[in-house]
Amino acid sequence: MLIVVAASDEQWEELVKARPQIEWKRVHSGNEFANNKTADAYFDLTGKSISQQYAPLKKPVIINSVIETLQELNAPENILRINGWPGFLQRPGWEIAGTVDEQTRSVFEELGVRLHVVADEPGFIAARIIAMIVNEAYLALEDEVSSKGEIDTAMKLGTNYPFGPFEWSVVIGIENISALLEKLNKEGSRYKPADLLLKEVNKKQHESYSEY
Repeated sequence: MLIVVAASDEQWEELVKARPQIEWKRVHSGNEFANNKTADAYFDLTGKSISQQYAPLKKPVIINSVIETLQELNAPENILRINGWPGFLQRPGWEIAGTVDEQTRSVFEELGVRLHVVADEPGFIAARIIAMIVNEAYLALEDEVSSKGEIDTAMKLGTNYPFGPFEWSVVIGIENISALLEKLNKEGSRYKPADLLLKEVNKKQHESYSEY
């Protein structure tokens, strides 16, 4: 099975390292998919998908789109959404939104990935929950309930999660958490990002700009 992938170094490593049975081909962007028409499936994990251009491929195209839905992207039938945030591609089960036909199931069976078909909503399920947990942790930090380290430790001990909320924000990227919360906040104020979280995002962005 040939799968063509556009991804960051980290995503590429997470996706291919445990699946040597697949013939992988890496490309710089989804614009190169059309040059690889013999592929059985395509993964665009860049988060910059131009989904309409993928319709002629007639094969499953899996995109990393945690925040934007297929409906918002006006995506054709062969496009499916997954969560391609750091850490999520290593999981044995993936949330997926879209039309999961036999062709798609065959691809994921070959990958050894268990699919959880979910509604086409921002954040899927896991990312939405994690974003809320991270936000609550920042609210607790604002109230000086405890330190980041202590909150992380308490969460891991109490829930058996692999990471605490602040560790999650580092692994996933606090800017990704913030962007999802901002999107979800349009649905209800319970998702309103904590002021301290937004402050850290702005600080990180300022530091990034300062490097140029």
